[in-house]
Amino acid sequence: MSEGTLLRKYILVSEFLRGNPEDFLWSVKGSEITRVNGQSIVKSATPFDGYITAMHRNRTIGHIGIAACSAPGAALCYETICAEGPALLGAYEHPEISLHAVSFAEHVRLLRLNDWAGVGEILLQSAEKLAKIGADFVICPDNTAHLGLDFVLARSPIPWLHIADAVAQAAGKAGYRRVGLLGTRALVESSLYPEKLLREGIDCCRPSAADRDTVDRIIFEELVHGRVTSQARAELAAIITRLKENDSCDAVILGCTELPLAITSDVAVLPTLDSTRLLARMALERAVAMRSAS
Repeated sequence: MSEGTLLRKYILVSEFLRGNPEDFLWSVKGSEITRVNGQSIVKSATPFDGYITAMHRNRTIGHIGIAACSAPGAALCYETICAEGPALLGAYEHPEISLHAVSFAEHVRLLRLNDWAGVGEILLQSAEKLAKIGADFVICPDNTAHLGLDFVLARSPIPWLHIADAVAQAAGKAGYRRVGLLGTRALVESSLYPEKLLREGIDCCRPSAADRDTVDRIIFEELVHGRVTSQARAELAAIITRLKENDSCDAVILGCTELPLAITSDVAVLPTLDSTRLLARMALERAVAMRSAS
C-alpha cells in the first residue's frame, strides 16, 4: 500500500472515529468500512484493505506533536509524557504523540551561522507535517531552537507550547526569585529566558563567560550524542555551585534538554528546573485538558 493511500486511510478513519462512543474493531474491505457486527458505517473514496482498532477513551485527548532536534532531548520528552500519562489517564495510558525531526546537522549548521530565521523555518516544516497527521499542538524539546520560533509563529497551522513559559511558570509557582541559567552559549546570551522570567518577577543570572564556554562545549561534544563523562558532570556541578555562592541563586534552569543526562539531584547544590520534563508535563496537561473541554 502506498504512503499516500495510508495517509488518506488515516485521515478518513480519524474523521469518523472521533464521534463514536464505543470500543470497536473496524473491518475495511474495498471501498466500504464496516463495523464487525456487519453494520455499514461509511463509504471510502479510496479503496483499501485492512483492520483498524481504536479505543474511545483516548480519542478525545489532545494529539501532541513533537518537533524534535537532538535525539536525547526528544527521547526524554517523549519518555516523560508516556511515563507520567498513567497518573492522569489510567494504567498504560498516554495521549497520541507524533514526532517529526529534520536532521540535527541542519539545526547545528544554522545555529553556528546565527540564522534564527532559518531555524524557525525548520520548526515550521515540522509543524506543517505534524498538523497534516492530526496533531493539535506542537512542542519543541530544544531550548536554543526557540530562538527561531517567533519568526514563524504567525504562519504555523497549529499552536505551540513554549519551553520557557513552562519553566518560568514552574519557577514562579515554586517561589524562586533568582535563578541561574545553563544552556548553549547562544541561548544563555539571548534575552529569551530573562524576558520570560521577568514576567514572573524572577531575576535570571548567567554564568561567567568562561563557564558559558564550558557548558556549550559539554553540550555539543558530549550530551547531544548521549554521552556524559565524570569530568563533565563535575564541571557542571562546579558551575552550579558558583551560581549559588557568587550570585545567590536559589535554583538553576537546565536550559538545554540534554543537561538532565548529566545534572541530577545528587550532583547539583541547587534545585533544578528541568526544561525537558517541564515542557513534557505542560504538553500532557494540555492534551488532557482538551478532553475535559470536549
